[in-house]
Amino acid sequence: MSEKDRKDDDKVRLDKWLWAARFYKTRALAKAAIEGGKVHHRGERCKPSKEPRVGDEYVIRAGFDERTVVVRALSVVRRGAPEAQALYEETAESLARREEAAAMRKAGALGVQTEGRPTKKQRRQIFRLSDQ
Repeated sequence: MSEKDRKDDDKVRLDKWLWAARFYKTRALAKAAIEGGKVHHRGERCKPSKEPRVGDEYVIRAGFDERTVVVRALSVVRRGAPEAQALYEETAESLARREEAAAMRKAGALGVQTEGRPTKKQRRQIFRLSDQ
């Protein structure tokens, strides 16, 4: 790694780091998530230009999942998944919460229980609700 690359890795934007760590598929999605309040640091919303530091803890929401991760390394380059996972470490509590939530979703405790396809009357009601 050259001297210039090391200097660049010292200063990395949060949206670029989230993209490099493979939390989001594109940098634009990472930026939109940050601006939408899906990424928090010390209980406060972040800006895309924030510079993460090694040891910082972030709460990242994507879909149903909420992860609490600690920054272990900085990178501006998106590489393979094993290298990306080395950039952060998920806390044990976060991992346990995600597994529990996934099990509850799988069991149907959080979702709407249906008995197959909706009837024509139910579909009309769904369309009426979504149009409002």
